[in-house]
Amino acid sequence: MELSNEVVLRPRFQRELTSDAQTVLDRFHEANSQQDQFVVNTVEHHVFIRYPKNNQTFWTPQLHLEIEDREDSDGSLLRGLFGPKPTVWTLFMFLHFVVVTLFLILGAWGYSLWTLEKSPVWAVVGMFTMVVLWFLLYFGGRLGKNSRTDEMLELHAFMESIIH
Repeated sequence: MELSNEVVLRPRFQRELTSDAQTVLDRFHEANSQQDQFVVNTVEHHVFIRYPKNNQTFWTPQLHLEIEDREDSDGSLLRGLFGPKPTVWTLFMFLHFVVVTLFLILGAWGYSLWTLEKSPVWAVVGMFTMVVLWFLLYFGGRLGKNSRTDEMLELHAFMESIIH
């Protein structure tokens, strides 16, 4: 699997399978009991492949698969999404939200100071700081993704071994 160098923090992929969805889901359910390198959870048409807790770090990725039967032909459609643990992703989204909210508040404060003909220097400095924080969050996420590319490839190889 090739990971693109696009501006994507959570890579996605899609694949058509010749087996029906239930057969593929059964293979994943069976694979969980036959190995201990990964933890495989199946919930309806969703499969979550993770590393065991003792092998996880802050940046350890997981693979979320959605498997649906195709209506127009035999077989199924597999959609995959690599990402960090949901708690890490929620933390990052919360921090982005806080930074953007502070940026907007500082912008409104700076505009009010400017219209009152007072110096908006501190508001502008605060806005600049929020932009710097946003870039740090973004590049921190990219760094985390890039540092765990080998784990993403291992998750993908495990998935491939099951669907073939």
